[in-house]
Amino acid sequence: MEKTGLPKKKDNASSFDKLQGSAAGASRSSQSKIAIFSQRTFAIIKFILGVCFLSLVYSSSVSFSNEFLLIGKSLRISFWSGAISLLIIYLFIWEPNIIYIKGQKLLEIIFVFFKPLIRIAPSLLPIYTIILFILYWLLFYIFHSPGLIYSFLFLFGFSITLHLIFSAKSMRSKQGDFLKANYIFGFSLIYIINLALLALCLSLIFEEFSFINYCNNSLQISKSIFAAVFKQLFL
Repeated sequence: MEKTGLPKKKDNASSFDKLQGSAAGASRSSQSKIAIFSQRTFAIIKFILGVCFLSLVYSSSVSFSNEFLLIGKSLRISFWSGAISLLIIYLFIWEPNIIYIKGQKLLEIIFVFFKPLIRIAPSLLPIYTIILFILYWLLFYIFHSPGLIYSFLFLFGFSITLHLIFSAKSMRSKQGDFLKANYIFGFSLIYIINLALLALCLSLIFEEFSFINYCNNSLQISKSIFAAVFKQLFL
């Protein structure tokens, strides 16, 4: 009787384990579906915000160009020469990815004691442009040389273009980006912040360049775009 009873206990235990396993599997499957749904929902929200940001990308670009035209032509040529030089190097000679990575690591060191920003600051802030701006003011204060601005405008154009290109490349290469929401939202935000920081730096160097006008015009153009879209869709 004992021999016939033992297998039944094992069978009962085995059946119980299978039930537990199937229940755990169903729970994991349910949690996985909820996680995927929440990720997709968040991605759709970011996609919508990213599309909305595109109007600010356009308006801030137009506003920056209008303010930038107020400074001297030779100064503008120096800036665009730096931007075009980086593009030529990137497209035909060498991808200076290592320079971008070094800048990100430097920002990680700077924000090591402020963890909320340590993940986003390297992508958002054009560290080389900020360093160059500080260096320009130090050298100008020491030497009072007006000619310094031409060299530094070249470097401003070079460094800001470097940051934008490799930030875009880094975000575009990420896997599992549903609807490219992270790319559209993230790079639009990076572009807007970078251009605003550059505009602020130039406003502190040139009296003709007004950061307040840049902000006001950007918002007004963006507001006009939203109003026109709303009118077409709902009126």
